[in-house]
Amino acid sequence: MTPKQIPTEKQMKNGFLRTTLSNGLTVLCREMHHAPVAGLWIWYRVGSRNEVSGITGISHWVEHMLFKGTPNFPRGEIDRRIAREGGTFNGMTWIDFTTYYETLPSDRFDLALRLEADRMVNSNFDPDEVASERTVIISEREGAENFPQFLLSEEVTSTAFKVHPYHHEVVGWKCDLQQMTREDLYHHYRTYYVPNNAILVAAGDFQTGALLERIRELYEPIPRRSAVAPIRAVEPPQRGERRSVVHGQGETAYVQIVFHVPGASHADFFPLVILDTILSGAKSMSLWGGSPPNRSSRLYRALVDSELASDVSSSYSPTVDPYLFTFSATVRSGQKVEEVESVLLAELQRISDEPITEEELATAIKQSKAQFAFSSESVTNQGFWLGFTEIVASYDWFSTYLDNLSRVTAADVRRVAQAYLPATNRTVGHYLPAV
Repeated sequence: MTPKQIPTEKQMKNGFLRTTLSNGLTVLCREMHHAPVAGLWIWYRVGSRNEVSGITGISHWVEHMLFKGTPNFPRGEIDRRIAREGGTFNGMTWIDFTTYYETLPSDRFDLALRLEADRMVNSNFDPDEVASERTVIISEREGAENFPQFLLSEEVTSTAFKVHPYHHEVVGWKCDLQQMTREDLYHHYRTYYVPNNAILVAAGDFQTGALLERIRELYEPIPRRSAVAPIRAVEPPQRGERRSVVHGQGETAYVQIVFHVPGASHADFFPLVILDTILSGAKSMSLWGGSPPNRSSRLYRALVDSELASDVSSSYSPTVDPYLFTFSATVRSGQKVEEVESVLLAELQRISDEPITEEELATAIKQSKAQFAFSSESVTNQGFWLGFTEIVASYDWFSTYLDNLSRVTAADVRRVAQAYLPATNRTVGHYLPAV
């Protein structure tokens, strides 16, 4: 092992290794020896945020194509090899990223390293597979359209965003899915699936020095390519309430209200997390489990306990660029959407007008910390959070998350409520079942 392959004090921080290979690939490692398991994640800085009209949904489609094989791992071979070794694997696309992961017994971890290095450059994109997958992707889109919540969310989001590519859903518009070509997909792959646009994350039972040497051996020969063009679109300030109404099948009405809020790297992110917790409860940030309704939260008491709504939730996700703080309610049968909207907005106004108590603040911080700890305890989730936070902010954001939550004050919560929840910053949507 040469000196450059040995982690240095500069590279190691808070138990993590972060380094960059000569071709621009970012590498994050964390040793965890409590179980003989290791997880690998490979992240690409490409999602629906990187798409324009005509190719919406392309990032999601390309993600699917990387499961169709390479000359070294023909179609179906990935599934068979990982299953035979007792591992799990998957991939996903979101607004800010595309990612793939494998979790394997640590003595079989090299399979994951070889697989991801191979499909970074050698994925087939066979024309027949592209045609077959078009049907799958369109069916996925059509399946989502059977859910009123999807239709309402798509309409509200596209109304809230006029300029920024967060405007469209990850799955894309159907007209684009019908028109895109194999050449469109392959160009997207060769543009974004490059080492200088990628983050490799390993967490689990390994020796960091030896692992880094193997990563260099497999990934450093992959050439750097042209830098990805930055996203220049900036959403202009909203200057008044916007409204959308969607009519559709079913017997249930829904309300959704969204507000523009800053991304993960902004100082107001953590007060907004606590605001979210106070309004509807702390959220599980695990990939494989949601959070039960918090029956003591403000919105639950105001809307569900009063029998105006059968369900209410809010969400605020870490993103690269400013995104949305979302409030959603399912209108109980016999109730009016206008009344549900009115009560929901009254609760938002109340938290802007009246200071929260220190007891309510302490409870919200404690609950948010517990959910974060729970969602990052496994090697797979550790790998997820290291890569995800490097995408939306930096890995330091992950390691200081709990400390930043602890610093939130009651005044901070009221301040961000006043700053981001005014009527001029909101978009309101109703889903009304067809009569």
